[in-house]
Amino acid sequence: MKTKTILELLTLSSSLYYIARDTQLLDRLGELSEQGKENLNKIMSERPLDENGKEMEFVDRIIVKTQELREELNEKIEKQVVKFYKKINVAHLDEIKALNEKLEALDATVALLEARINHLESQ
Repeated sequence: MKTKTILELLTLSSSLYYIARDTQLLDRLGELSEQGKENLNKIMSERPLDENGKEMEFVDRIIVKTQELREELNEKIEKQVVKFYKKINVAHLDEIKALNEKLEALDATVALLEARINHLESQ
């Protein structure tokens, strides 16, 4: 009898745990959807003007907003890539070019110094 009661209590407690977890998930989804609605309403309440000073149509506003979000996303991706390259210590193409230019300049300096030494030795 005691084992049956313990099993029933365990089953009940696990069911309550899953219900509570589902409730938290649903609450979080509700919060996110409300934030999404607020942002969408904010975007739609704005009345941007085109180059001629006329109010933009709905589709044009969506296109403009999409382009802005696309540019923002590209900037964020670029920052993350740069951060990743620095983290794994991979040289960027610009850095490699700069180092090659410095190497060429140093080679030219060494060649000049060798020519001077040779000239001094020949005297």
